[in-house]
Amino acid sequence: EVQLVESGGGLVQAGGFLRLSCAASGFSVDDYAIGWFRQAPGKEREGVSRISSSDGSTYYADSVKGRFTISSDNAKNTVYLQMNSLKPEDTAVYYCAADRTSPTTKWADANWYDYWGQGTQVTVSS
Repeated sequence: EVQLVESGGGLVQAGGFLRLSCAASGFSVDDYAIGWFRQAPGKEREGVSRISSSDGSTYYADSVKGRFTISSDNAKNTVYLQMNSLKPEDTAVYYCAADRTSPTTKWADANWYDYWGQGTQVTVSS
């Protein structure tokens, strides 16, 4: 059974940091690109970052560049999202998702992703 489980969310003050984890089972992150998305109340789900373990390529939304870092530990079959200098506008439910087929230009398009986790809440207070 394919499964993605996010963890690491929580409540943090602006300027603080969190590290989210996305643990995969039933498939290898080596064979998929893993993306992080977020959805705030009343807003559409947006792509935050993505990593392709096969070639190490990474992508970031402009809003998080320089603050967030995505990485992969293939031995643990887990992808991480290190989030620094958090802002109140980063508040959202964060999801990880797996994809094998999207072109890189579509990395932030949620419709391309096949498997999704249940999400983890991140709340940044001002």
